[in-house]
Amino acid sequence: MTITPADMLLYAGALFVLFLTPGPVWVALIARTLSGGFHAAWPLALGVVVGDVLWPFLAILGVTWIVSVYADFMLVLKWVAVLTFLVMGWLVIKHARKTIASDTRLTRPGMWAGFLAGLAVILGNPKAILFYMGMLPGFFDLTALTWADIAVICFLSLTVPLLGNLTLALFVGRARVLLTSPAALYRTNLISGCLLIGVAFVIALT
Repeated sequence: MTITPADMLLYAGALFVLFLTPGPVWVALIARTLSGGFHAAWPLALGVVVGDVLWPFLAILGVTWIVSVYADFMLVLKWVAVLTFLVMGWLVIKHARKTIASDTRLTRPGMWAGFLAGLAVILGNPKAILFYMGMLPGFFDLTALTWADIAVICFLSLTVPLLGNLTLALFVGRARVLLTSPAALYRTNLISGCLLIGVAFVIALT
């Protein structure tokens, strides 16, 4: 392995700073937590993990051609993500007066819906690979990396955002428990639905 513990610590710190920068993932995570609590949010965090590992892995391999060769595919992926969040936001607003427990359409597919939402929000922004292509060479000599180095980098890219996202969802979920009145739940669901729709617009405009 060519990278040192200091390199790993510096990169982990950069990932943490990146996590602290609000973006579509934050908005989607908060919206899911407000509408369904921590139980509805952690699958989204797992979906985000796929992109958190995929983009740096592709950047390390130097596959710059993915942006041009698969440009049309990426565009389709982006609009699938937009549609996903528009539908999710509309459903939450439509059923704003119902609790998650009373709406089986939101509970039974909840885990898969959350996972796919996380996948959509992270893969719907292919600019992430451009970010990693610009960032990783500043931390590591990509030409000298071994497979062990790549595994460590991908592990850090997975772990730091995942822990941050789960912690955020846990705190928002705890706050949501305080909203027990029907009026408070109604307002919370309206806000979360609007946030989900907002994610769709952010993805569409970026």
